[in-house]
Amino acid sequence: MRSGRSVRYCAAVAVAVLLATASCTTRRAGPVALRTLPVTSASIKGPVIRIGSFDFSESALLAELYGHALADAGYPVALRLDIGDREVVEPALQQSFVDFVPEYLGSSLAFVGLGRVPPTSDPTISHRELATIMGHWHIAVLTPSPAQDKNVLAVTATTARERHLKTVSDLASVASSMTLGGPPECPQRPYCLPGLRRVYGIDFHRFDPLDAGGPVTVEALGSGQVQAAMLFSTDAAIVEQGFTVLRDDRGLQQAENVTPVVRDPIVKAYGSAFIDVVDSVSAKLDTEELADLNLQVALGQKPAAAAIQWLREHGFGH
Repeated sequence: MRSGRSVRYCAAVAVAVLLATASCTTRRAGPVALRTLPVTSASIKGPVIRIGSFDFSESALLAELYGHALADAGYPVALRLDIGDREVVEPALQQSFVDFVPEYLGSSLAFVGLGRVPPTSDPTISHRELATIMGHWHIAVLTPSPAQDKNVLAVTATTARERHLKTVSDLASVASSMTLGGPPECPQRPYCLPGLRRVYGIDFHRFDPLDAGGPVTVEALGSGQVQAAMLFSTDAAIVEQGFTVLRDDRGLQQAENVTPVVRDPIVKAYGSAFIDVVDSVSAKLDTEELADLNLQVALGQKPAAAAIQWLREHGFGH
């Protein structure tokens, strides 16, 4: 699970963490300086929209996407990237250190629901629950994007072809001869080995503890050390290596749609026109395109450049 999706909580010291760069997490808070984006000549009067991100590259990329789209439409925008883990970013949003965060639906709900409101594989249900909780803190939950960064089971294209694998259910009859690679905590995670047994009746021959969807797991899958692996759905390696993602046909994994969350004062200041810009970006972004953007960044393109190029290709900007 990526650090931005952690469900630990230390809200009481969040703002102090951000201002003093100390952290109650195991990771140091990243840079928090604001970077103002240039706006068009037809600038819109109102409060600066401070968009924050977690401390991993995809989150920064999403902040750049929404930020540049809004700036191109004339809104005053400043980016505050690489703030830290969710236990830092979420309180920062609640306490007005940032105004807007591109969130992940299920992980956000698991965090703010404190385990009492479990995420589901249905984005409509999870969105409704998240909006109810966030509403108590005067935070609006906008329309989720089709793009999801969630746990997926992947195999090589050769394995998928030879073993006739299209869905996770298809693994049930062949998994006993396969090794699964994934994060060391997979045997205890409800969405990993226990969930695969409970929901799909799948038992692998062996489990190899590797890393959390990182390069070690990718290398192990590509080399044949493991025949199946837990990855993230927008991992650039899936595109680069041509891996086959098996469809979660019984809905084990929670919905993790990219979902903008915005403080009410910003929504009220700018109204429906602001929401329309944000929703337009969300609607045009899907999982495959987000994975491709991640690949471009992995190959050396700056997140801002990748975001601007994508926006231009999809009818945003000038």
